Parts: sequence; structure tokens; C-alpha cells
Amino acid sequence: EISTDGGTWTTVPVKSTLSRIDLLTLRNGTLLSLGSVPLSAGTYQQVRLVLKDNGATAPWANALVLTGSTSELPLKTPSGQQSGYKIRGPFTVQANTLSDLVLDFDACQSIVAAGASGQHLLKPVVTATAQVVSGAIQGTAQPGAVVSAQQSDTSGAVVVKSTVADAVTGVFTLSPVLSSDVGGTVDVVVVPAASGAVPTGSMTSIIQAVPVTAGATTQLGTLSAVTTPIYSVTGSVDVAGSAAQANLRVTQTLTSQAKAYWVTSALTSGGTYAVALAASGPRLGTYSTSLPITFTTLTNPADVGIYQLQASDAAGTTSTQSVNVSAGSATANFSLSP
Repeated sequence: EISTDGGTWTTVPVKSTLSRIDLLTLRNGTLLSLGSVPLSAGTYQQVRLVLKDNGATAPWANALVLTGSTSELPLKTPSGQQSGYKIRGPFTVQANTLSDLVLDFDACQSIVAAGASGQHLLKPVVTATAQVVSGAIQGTAQPGAVVSAQQSDTSGAVVVKSTVADAVTGVFTLSPVLSSDVGGTVDVVVVPAASGAVPTGSMTSIIQAVPVTAGATTQLGTLSAVTTPIYSVTGSVDVAGSAAQANLRVTQTLTSQAKAYWVTSALTSGGTYAVALAASGPRLGTYSTSLPITFTTLTNPADVGIYQLQASDAAGTTSTQSVNVSAGSATANFSLSP
């Protein structure tokens, strides 16, 4: 549904061929058309998604599958069936034209563990972008690497768009991203996956000041990889006095750059967690039309192997610790208040 004032809504009928949508299939620029509706020319302030009710038994209308499992779990969707999930504009519709509005879920950021209940909640991180003011970023990284466009400073990292590089080719596409004359440039962060029984992997690579042009694709070329030890951070997150599920967000603050970057997120399982992080680097480059991008590995001790872990529960209680994996694995335990 779409609205000019947040009070009167126009329903966009969803195509009859669509039932459930697997968000993880819509990556690297893949789009799925939901439906269309005629609208009066003007400026619209909100879009909202109204979800189907789960019902009391499986199969669930809204579900998730945890990593390492094949079983579907019901996904709780507070407000999803009543007021819906609102995405703020504005969005402009011109007279006698077709306007495409792209709704983009960040699936990794949209699921939270509901504390000791063992349930999972949908708290959608979703943007709505008019394609006429958006573009794309494309390149090739290590297969399976997590690639994100971010806008950051020392106060935190804002993930504008994220995806996973193709598991075979390593090709990735970040789309849609607001054009730079509307949303500013972005920094592209590539976090390769660890591999092996004794994990080894590659340094995180960061390309700063990447421009986005409306209706065009900014090419980053092939991003080389430099091997580094990968160490684990393990621990527990205590929620309301019991080992229960919680949410973990990992960032890396680069003191020399006065910026913080999101690296990974995780849900704890049975109250415990483990994340693999690069011991050295990251590598820093600046966007250039002359490819390949040139990188310099940061060696300032304040920038190398130091990460910030923030644990949170569904009520919004948070706790943050700093860990250093430059020389080996580390442990960080959290206790969150009820």
C-alpha cells in the first residue's frame, strides 16, 4: 500500500502467482515484480507492507530456516498484519509515466532473536528507492564474500546495501543504491569467508568514495585478495539470567580513518556464538576509474585486529565489548538485563 499522508492508503494488488517470497534468492540485482497500480501524479510519503497471518499450524506464511538446519521455523511479525511495516519516502510519481519503486530487504539485519522465548521476530530493515534516482555497483570478489555499501563515521556504520558474492564466480552487484547526487558516495566493504579446519582467509577490503550514477553501473573490477590468519571470537550471551538467543553485531573502527565499518552479524544459538575475524588489515583503497583498484594494508596497531562486538536482545538492551584478534583467538561474554 502507498500513501500521500500516512492516513489514506492505496492498495497495490500482489500478483496472484506469488505466495511466499524467498528473500535470499533476490540478490546481486535480481528483482521480482510484486504488482502495479495506477496513481495520481504527486508526492507520496509512505509505503507499507501488510503480511499474511501465519495461522496456528504449519506451513507458515512467514518463516525462516536457521543456518545448518533444514527445518522451517515460524517468523513472528509484530504489526505485520495490522498496521503493516512502513517505509518512509518521499517518492514522486510523474504524470503519464511508469514509476518503478524498488523495495530492498537487508535479510541479514531484519531477523532478531526474541530473548529467552526461542522465537524469532521480523524487524525489517528495508528501503524503498525510485529506480530513476538509483544506480548499481558491480565487481568480482572472493566467492561467498559478504559485500556491502556503507556510509560511516566514528559514531557507527550504516549499511546502505549488502549482498553475497556468487559462490562460484565471485561476481557481486549492489543494487539499487541512491545516486551520489542524492545520497552521497558510499564505501564498499568486502569481507571474505573463512575456510579450512584451522581457518585461513583474506583481509577485509574497503574501497572508499565510490560514486553511484542514476541508471548506470559503477564498475570496481576484480578485487584481489591477500591471505591472513583468521581467528575466532567465542563466548556466551546471557539474556534475563538464562542462556537464550540474542543478536550480535560486529564492527571495526579505523582510528586513522575516523570511521567505523560493519563486518558481520550473527544470532546466538543456545546462548553461545562464534565469529571468524581477520587478524590483519584491513586493506584500504580509493575509487578510481583506472582499474584494478590499488590497496594499501593498514598497519597502525589501533586499526589491526581490533573489533567491537555489540550484543542485544529483542527488548533493545545492548552491551558492547572490544576484542583484539591480531595475535590469536579471543573470548567475550555478555550479560543483558531483563
